[in-house]
Amino acid sequence: MDELIKLLRERLPAEALVTDPDVTASYANDMAGFCEAGTPAVVVLPRTVEQVQHVMRTATALRVPVVPQGARTGLSGAANASDGCIVLSLLKMDRIIEIDPVERIAVVEPGVVNAVLSRAVAEHGLCYPPDPSSWEQCTIGGNIGTASGGLCCVKYGVTAEYVLGLDVVLADGRLLTTGRRTAKGVAGYDLTRLFVGSEGSLGVVVRAVLALRPAPAEQLVLAAEFPSVAAACEAVRQIMQRGHAPSLLELMDGTTVKAVNSMAKMGLPESTEALLLAAFDTPDPAPDLAAVAALCTAAGATEVVPAEDPAESELLLQARRLSLPALERLRPATMIDDVCVPRGRLAAMLEGTAAIGRAYGLTIAVCAHAGDGNTHPVVCFDPADPDEARRARESFDEIMALGLELGGTITGEHGVGLLKKDWLAREAGPVAMEMQRGIKAVFDPLGLLNPGKVL
Repeated sequence: MDELIKLLRERLPAEALVTDPDVTASYANDMAGFCEAGTPAVVVLPRTVEQVQHVMRTATALRVPVVPQGARTGLSGAANASDGCIVLSLLKMDRIIEIDPVERIAVVEPGVVNAVLSRAVAEHGLCYPPDPSSWEQCTIGGNIGTASGGLCCVKYGVTAEYVLGLDVVLADGRLLTTGRRTAKGVAGYDLTRLFVGSEGSLGVVVRAVLALRPAPAEQLVLAAEFPSVAAACEAVRQIMQRGHAPSLLELMDGTTVKAVNSMAKMGLPESTEALLLAAFDTPDPAPDLAAVAALCTAAGATEVVPAEDPAESELLLQARRLSLPALERLRPATMIDDVCVPRGRLAAMLEGTAAIGRAYGLTIAVCAHAGDGNTHPVVCFDPADPDEARRARESFDEIMALGLELGGTITGEHGVGLLKKDWLAREAGPVAMEMQRGIKAVFDPLGLLNPGKVL
């Protein structure tokens, strides 16, 4: 360790190195449960590309593992430290280098917070659509690493669709530039997409060229209450089948609705077993809202409440934003799953999850980006109770198995990390895993980058 610190200090300022064990311990893990974390040897907070290159060259010379990190808001253990590693925190690389309204791009460093970028481009009449729930804390680098999504993905898509090009420091310290700044470009293999979602296992993203869009009109929201999740999911199916393009289509099951009601006194009927929120951000959303209201009523909604203006829309969306804080009040801990299924199997996913909760004697609530089929089952449990913790972990695995049975995927936007590593092999199959390991070996032959994650 002494040699490691000595070599790092040769080209890093003193403030970039953290060696105090009490401080380095605070960088040991992200927000995932049931994921082991090791003890880092040192935390490095670089401010320049050259400093990142020096870290990787040092790590390669000494064969020391490196764990890249952003804001550690992830939910898969992808940012967890390994014993003796260098934690490479990119938080200090937080410059918005360029915003070009003509090309509709932004060039940013990885430590830029999602919400900060969104506000900056809004000043130019533009928007950066990917909006994870943690957008006030999470960084662009972390979003790229996990290929994160958000509430607006049903209309605007996920992070991968907005990353045009990257600068990446490879394991041996070389700087690789991928992609383009142009609206189109198909030259060679798409290395940019390869890095998006790689969770820091192939290289360290140090700069990104991001696509922007014209800022849409403020959205108007409709809330529909249903007596069953099956009825709400039928409404989702009809909305998508009829060709509507909502900017948001979110579903909360009855357990979530009751938890939010209890915390925020929102006045939702206790008989509500599912709440569906639909929004449109077109210049004139009234026709779409009216059509969706009619579809919800036909599917069995007991009440449909359209917002009159953006302020009222925000009040309706508050219920969705309070979902996780409300569920966290039910038990000492929560574990958030991230299974995505075809939209037509959404009802089966929610009903199956409820059955798993009953079988394991646990409260398992579900919030869903319904328009994407992306469900977030939330397992509520007491980690101090060994039996309850065991049941929570087993139920989590049952939910992933259910998602695969329904033709879905084990993760829609949170990534694999440590938490779902074993499940990736089940979903991808042996041939795909062989190819992925081969790709890893090309970019990181010594296995130093985020070891033990993903594969």
